[in-house]
Amino acid sequence: MHLDTLPGGAGDGPMDLNAVRDVSHAVSDAHLFIYLVPETAEEAAGLGVTDRGPAYLAFRSAAMGAVPWQVTLAAFYNFSPRAVRAMAGVWDAAPPERWQAARFRAAGRAMRRVDVHPTDDHLAEARSLIDPVVAGADYAGKVLAAANASVALPPDPLVALWQQITVAREWRGDAHLVVLADNGLGPCDCLVLHTATGRLPTALARATRQWDDEEWSAATARLVARGWLDSDAMVTDAGSAARERIEVETDEHCAALWAPIGDAGARRFASLIAPITNAFTAAGTFQGVHGQSDPA
Repeated sequence: MHLDTLPGGAGDGPMDLNAVRDVSHAVSDAHLFIYLVPETAEEAAGLGVTDRGPAYLAFRSAAMGAVPWQVTLAAFYNFSPRAVRAMAGVWDAAPPERWQAARFRAAGRAMRRVDVHPTDDHLAEARSLIDPVVAGADYAGKVLAAANASVALPPDPLVALWQQITVAREWRGDAHLVVLADNGLGPCDCLVLHTATGRLPTALARATRQWDDEEWSAATARLVARGWLDSDAMVTDAGSAARERIEVETDEHCAALWAPIGDAGARRFASLIAPITNAFTAAGTFQGVHGQSDPA
């Protein structure tokens, strides 16, 4: 598929949206393991939280500080209020700073367990590409990205690189929420469409986001009325086209993020962080979920 181009290719002409899409996928894949590895659950248990749902919410929102669960709900978009309400009390178990430190420990332990060992030169090159992206980003309206960009980088060079990857991942996620809202896709609606296209297993989406049967059915009915799903809740050609248009619009937002390093820099960064994903794939971490993009 060839995508259009936009201005902003680090002085080398317009930014190729294929390069934006490729580096975005690489960033998402390299970030994803943190929610799946046993080290994360072990670190959460050490803070006194053994329920996977609240632990996920605490780890991912810790960069924002001790915000009420309603703020996390707004930032995460596609989770139901009942799913996020369950995190009430996580800041009593441990303050956000301890959750963030535990998250860094989990990331470092997991990457070394699966033998992610980039050379010093590769680490330095990757940082030379991602650091200007993070430093030059416009964080207006990018709540999770801005929060993660404000976190002090850990002394471990590999985990510091992973945190910069996290900033870029959340920046795209924040931009994606704007596009979803512009397209009239509410929190449950976007999830139903996402699962209907096969990008995320329905069972996983429903177990983690916790929309009930009535809410899921109402969202499905709205998508049927738009012609994006058929009467059997299967995605239509119009629905597939709409979902791809939403991805392209998100890419268009993200062209500005990667413009400081241009197409070549974005593609090079994607190749430099690919060993992270490759190592976790080889270890079986992504079975059943690898390659499935998150609707937010």
